Amino acid sequence: MRKAVLKRIKITKTGKLLRRRAGQNHFNSKEARHTQLRKKGLKGFSPTMEKRMRAYI
Repeated sequence: MRKAVLKRIKITKTGKLLRRRAGQNHFNSKEARHTQLRKKGLKGFSPTMEKRMRAYI
């Protein structure tokens, strides 16, 4: 089990893996509002990447 991976993903009740979107830390006032909103929230992994992440857990 890799703790570094576990800190960066969330496992839902149904077992799906979720991750944060990149580029939403700071310097966001320069971006358009729709860009900021698109980066908000959690996103799932692609099937290939999810398989790789499950191997790390």
